[in-house]
Amino acid sequence: MAGAKSSVLLDVKPWDDETDMAKLEEAVRSVAMEGLTWGASKLVPVGYGMSKMQIMLTIVDDLVSVDDLIEDRLCAEPVDEFVQSCDIASFNKICACLIRSFRIF
Repeated sequence: MAGAKSSVLLDVKPWDDETDMAKLEEAVRSVAMEGLTWGASKLVPVGYGMSKMQIMLTIVDDLVSVDDLIEDRLCAEPVDEFVQSCDIASFNKICACLIRSFRIF
C-alpha cells in the first residue's frame, strides 16, 4: 500500500531523576526525518521521583523505520545525553478509508 502510515506511542526514559525533562523533549523533537511527524507528549511518573515521557508520532511506513529511529537517532548522540532508552508502547497502522457521501432526494 503506497503511502501507508502508522501511529506510534513511544516511552522515552531519562538517565535519572535529575534529567531536565524539558530538554529531553526538546532533544527528541529536534530529530527530523522525511515522513516523521511528532505529536502530543506527556510525562508519566514511574516511581522514586522519576518520570518518563510518552510521545506520539506518525510515520510514513516507506520512509521511516521505528527501529532505526530509536537506535540511530533517539539513542545516539547528541540526543542520548538526555535519553537512556526508548520503548514502543503502541504501534498502530492508520487505515485510509474511502468515505462516500450520498445525496438523499
